[in-house]
Amino acid sequence: MGDYSIALEFYEKALKIKEKALPPNHSSLAGSHLNFAVCYKRMGDYAAALKAVQNAFQIQQKAFPEGNPAFTSTYSWFGRVYRSMKDYSKALDYFEKCLAIDLKTLAEGHPYQAITYSNVGDVYRLMGNYEKALAFHQKALDIQENVPCNPLQCATTYTNLGETYRKMQDYSTALSYFQKGLEIRQKKLPKSHPDLAVIYHNMAKLYLSTGQYNVAMKNVQQAIEIAQEKLHSTHPHLLKYKETFEEIRKEM
Repeated sequence: MGDYSIALEFYEKALKIKEKALPPNHSSLAGSHLNFAVCYKRMGDYAAALKAVQNAFQIQQKAFPEGNPAFTSTYSWFGRVYRSMKDYSKALDYFEKCLAIDLKTLAEGHPYQAITYSNVGDVYRLMGNYEKALAFHQKALDIQENVPCNPLQCATTYTNLGETYRKMQDYSTALSYFQKGLEIRQKKLPKSHPDLAVIYHNMAKLYLSTGQYNVAMKNVQQAIEIAQEKLHSTHPHLLKYKETFEEIRKEM
């Protein structure tokens, strides 16, 4: 949590400087508010994250015409925040708006399109529509495995695919995707990064479902250890990991 709090302090200082130097509808101000949104979402303060995205959007509405590519990042963050708030219909609506602009303004097969495909797929998974989820994740993977892209974005798609197959109870396929995502994140991220905790928790849930309680416990403990170091005590992710810990403990 400390890292994000420090980041917020610097972003706030930067915004004050920009507000003095730039006109009130300058696009750079919208970028500052999106930086706030990223931090607040990571900290689990979804209401503050949503407010920050709304501030960015209000500035962009005055600075750009509708459909401008500048809106894609804002729509994407609206989608991510609403997804975290479990308002899946709104999340899907914003991800689809983002995708519509991506498809109009970017070359076919652009890595940014893959990110949005994966986000759309993840919302369909959360809504229980696993076939649509798989279709969108596969669209993302078809791009990410064939064009240069950020490996961490590919890791997210692997993780999303793993979660979809886990919900479909295809545990061997789910595990193979989790392992692919984990391998990339272990290479590219610090050992205590919260994104590693996400995969450890996913794998713990999988092993719980397959009755491998000792392995499940090992994974959930790794998730909790990272979350306790990096997230505040009431962060939704940490609370979820602790719930899974109790589920596993009761089975042992």
